Amino acid sequence: MKKIIKTNKAAAPIGPYNQAIIVNGFLYTSGQIALEAKSGELLQGSIEDETSMVMKNIKAILDEAGYEFSDVIKTSIFISDMSNFSIINSVYGSYFDHETAPARETVQVARLPKDANVEISLIAYKA
Repeated sequence: MKKIIKTNKAAAPIGPYNQAIIVNGFLYTSGQIALEAKSGELLQGSIEDETSMVMKNIKAILDEAGYEFSDVIKTSIFISDMSNFSIINSVYGSYFDHETAPARETVQVARLPKDANVEISLIAYKA
């Protein structure tokens, strides 16, 4: 059985999908971009600001589901410009214990929704 996760502390989906779903202890989040929760608008700012907003949205979803960053087992990061990798990596890394950080891939893509610069999704597990 799947459980749909919704929180107004993260931006609402901009299409026919949910913020996250739990199945058999696994939490799957949809890709999060730097949308502000209240307005639904893309944050205008630096790549650090954008990445921080993405991670705050992810934290809100994890909190709503009863998970923590320490439960994350896999992340996927999509970025519009690989030259931003180290900046994104620095902000992202501040949310994880480096010894137990999740598996991950980072991929440069041609374009992201709303012309965002970074999108992150994850899988977490809690027994």
